[in-house]
Amino acid sequence: MQDLASIAAGLEWVGGSPWHRVVVAALVTAAFTVLARWVRGVSRTGAVAGAVVCFLLYLGAGPGAFLALVSVFALTWITTHLGYQQKQKLGTAEKREGRTASQVLANLGVAAACAGVYAVSARPVFLLAIAAALAEAAADTVSSELGQATSEKARLITTWEEVPAGTDGGISLTGTLCGIAAAAIVSAVCTLSGLVPWRWFAVALTAGVVGMLADSFLGAWLERRHVLNNDAVNFLSTLAAAAVAVAMQFRG
Repeated sequence: MQDLASIAAGLEWVGGSPWHRVVVAALVTAAFTVLARWVRGVSRTGAVAGAVVCFLLYLGAGPGAFLALVSVFALTWITTHLGYQQKQKLGTAEKREGRTASQVLANLGVAAACAGVYAVSARPVFLLAIAAALAEAAADTVSSELGQATSEKARLITTWEEVPAGTDGGISLTGTLCGIAAAAIVSAVCTLSGLVPWRWFAVALTAGVVGMLADSFLGAWLERRHVLNNDAVNFLSTLAAAAVAVAMQFRG
């Protein structure tokens, strides 16, 4: 059985021409977008936004970044559908047509931007930022989706008072542990695919978890007061994860 590094190598275009890479990125993006739309992981607008993100990640950071994106999508799709009836009762279930463009960009825009910066600067630290941002996106979604699927109650992260599951800033033990596991999975994919070296696994994982907790704090502190909406909170949380990863690397 091929490991992820072999799969990533197989996604590279033989010959290495920049135009060849553009062609491969476009083909991979088209196939992934059709699949994502077919399984209703994204809406029509979400498919367009996802295509832009996928293309930038592949072209800017290579097939390892694409495989990490696939892992985030898979975790998101699976956990969104788990316990769907429970989430409908809570009024927090995702729409059947999938995530919209604003949701896609809020969760993946930072990673795509970092891929663009890496393509221009060739500084490996931006690959680490991609890994951390994707780890956070997975952790946040999985923790929220599975937390709501397994319990009707949560604890507000700022005051620890009991609140209904799905409340902005609410966390649960099950959701948090599952979120950490999701961040670990995505970080492992990033290392196994060759996007980042193994020495950065713990950094990406830690930054992803910090970003997940930052999301809960921002939700409790600002989203509940209608200062920020959910998309803004998600974007800032992935940005925080990327920034934490870069800071940890420079400090180390």
